[in-house]
Amino acid sequence: MAEKKVLEIRNYTKVYGAGKKAADDVSLTVEAGDIYGFIGHNGAGKSTTIRAVVGVLDFTEGEILIDGHSVKSEPMECKKITAYIPDNPDLYENLTGIQYLNFIADVFDIGAKEREERIAKYAGSFEITDSLGDLIGSYSHGMKQKLAIISALIHEPKLLVLDEPFVGLDPKATFTLKEIMHEMCAKGTAIFFSTHVLDVAEKLCNKVAIIKKGRIIASGTMEDMTEGHSLEEAFLEVENE
Repeated sequence: MAEKKVLEIRNYTKVYGAGKKAADDVSLTVEAGDIYGFIGHNGAGKSTTIRAVVGVLDFTEGEILIDGHSVKSEPMECKKITAYIPDNPDLYENLTGIQYLNFIADVFDIGAKEREERIAKYAGSFEITDSLGDLIGSYSHGMKQKLAIISALIHEPKLLVLDEPFVGLDPKATFTLKEIMHEMCAKGTAIFFSTHVLDVAEKLCNKVAIIKKGRIIASGTMEDMTEGHSLEEAFLEVENE
């Protein structure tokens, strides 16, 4: 039985002023259970593509579908089943951690029992339970990153989108996040994330796409992409062609 397509990017193009193409005819598919790595140098078009997927950046041409719904014409349907963790989370610093998590749970209409269980589980995993009563403004960057991750997991999204998720996390939190990603994928969540940490991508992902100057120059299963080499070697080979 074919896997269910959760994210489909079809011929996505984003043009900025002066005709510069930040993303040029990008197409890829992320299926249920995939951990799909999106790699490339800074400025290659990773964040531009990700921001279009989650609906915070309009785009020029193409179509993006989440669970069959169009990001352009059915944005609310897409947002209900998607969670996004940006590379630099912008949180409400005048709220406490628990107030923020309850706010997010309210947005997604999560019942009291479910939210309590999920907050307890993930706050425990990331070891921030004791800080949930503190103002977010007092949190370190790493703490804010952990809170943003927990808030993204509360509604058990069908699609989890992350932009450089391991930047700012300590080694233990990085390990915890990777374990949670595996756990979610086993339940059928699709994960699409950008990273420049190639050894992490190689160990974590089952599929990968390499983007350069707005165009995808290689994509496929991790096995096919590496073929006995490291992902770093494969990346440098296609980058230099």
